[in-house]
This record gives sequence, C-alpha cells and structure tokens, in this order.
Amino acid sequence: MMTTVQILQEQFRHLRMTETASELPKILRNAEKMSWTYQEFIQEILGYELKRRDEKNVEKRLKWAKFPYYKTLDEFNIEEQVSLSTRQLNQLRELNWLEQQYNIILLGPPGVGKTFLAIGLGIDAIQNGYKVAFSTMGELVQLLKTEEYIQKSKVQLKRLKESDLVIIDDLMYMAMDQRDANLFFHLINHLYERSSIILTSNKGPEQWVELMGDQGITTAILDRLLHRVEVIQLNENDSWRLRNRSTIFK
Repeated sequence: MMTTVQILQEQFRHLRMTETASELPKILRNAEKMSWTYQEFIQEILGYELKRRDEKNVEKRLKWAKFPYYKTLDEFNIEEQVSLSTRQLNQLRELNWLEQQYNIILLGPPGVGKTFLAIGLGIDAIQNGYKVAFSTMGELVQLLKTEEYIQKSKVQLKRLKESDLVIIDDLMYMAMDQRDANLFFHLINHLYERSSIILTSNKGPEQWVELMGDQGITTAILDRLLHRVEVIQLNENDSWRLRNRSTIFK
C-alpha cells in the first residue's frame, strides 16, 4: 500500500512535475525543519520544478549543439588578447547581436582562440535560451553532400537549420568544388535573416573566391554574410596555443 508521500509523488508525476516528484521527500523534510508557511512551501515546489526544467533544457540544447569541448568565456583570458578588449568581449556576451540576427566573423591564424571564443559565445547563447549548432566546415560539407540519402545527415542539418545561432568552424580551411560551394550557398541563403552565424577562418573574405572557385557563388554568399556582420581580427600575437603549450624542455 502506498504512503501519502508516494501518492503525492504519483500525482505530481501525473501533472508532469517529475522533478518535484523525485525531490518531494527532501522538500517535505525541509519544510518541517524550517517551519515554512504554506506560501513558502508552494514557492519552493514551483521554484524547484522551474529551476530543474531550465537546467534540463540547457543540457538538451548543449547536446543538440555538438560542441567539440565545453569551455566557457569565464575561462577565456582576455588579458592575453591584443586585439579584443574586455569591454568588447562583454558587449559580445550581452548577445544583442544575436537578437538582431547579426553575424560574427572571427579571423586569424591557427591557435589564436577563434574556436574557443565561438564556443564560449555559443554556450552563453544556450544558457540564455537560444538553440545553437556547431560544425566544422569539413563536417558541414559532408552533411550537405549526403543529406539526400543519409537519414542522420538529414536530421543533423534539420537541427542546424532550426538553430538561432550556427557556428561554422574553419571556414575556407580547404578548397571547395562548384557543387560543394553551391550547396553551401543554399544553406547560407536559408539561414539568412533567420539565424545568426559565427564563422571562424584563417583567411579573409577577399580570399574566399580563390577557394570556392566561383565568383558568382562567392559574391552571393558574401552578400548574405556581410549584410549585418561584426568582423573580429585576432592576430598572431594572440596565440593561446603557443603560450599554453606543453614542452619537453625544462
């Protein structure tokens, strides 16, 4: 025979308050120990349920994003960055650019923290309720090429197209043929004025035509990417990897 607490737990589950149902015995003990009023008890129950739902939604969006690693901007040493100030970083973290569907292009050689900064901004966006998707350019091209006949590619691209923020890492790291460039254009065209995009690249937009091999497609892509954009150039003096590398020499 179920106890009164177990009956209450089942009722909470029936109301889809599963987090509260699991925590109910502890909440009841605290209520008795702290002599909560009825109002305080109700506030505790509702507050706990909302808090856990928010946490689970963040966990779900983080899984959806498919980040290669988890590093927040609280770990980003802005003092080591020559070309980005604390004030500018704080402005980026306010996410006004995301609300206005601005794009961000992070330029610079390998190791200057472009991916770290992009992922950190993506995590901030997730914690503020946005859907984020991360992909390297190589992975993205493969998804686009196989979308028609591989279900997994179709699902991943659907998630990406439904995201509020799309992060594309290592753009123009490798040359694309005309078919790949055309597929990429259609994706950018779909995202245009629907989502914000963060791009990281070691080559500036003026060099992209050389790697896409089609002036018309490159121009069309740039028209959409640069319509509303903030370009941040991280220079070689900012190299995080070189400063924090392990060494065999003492």
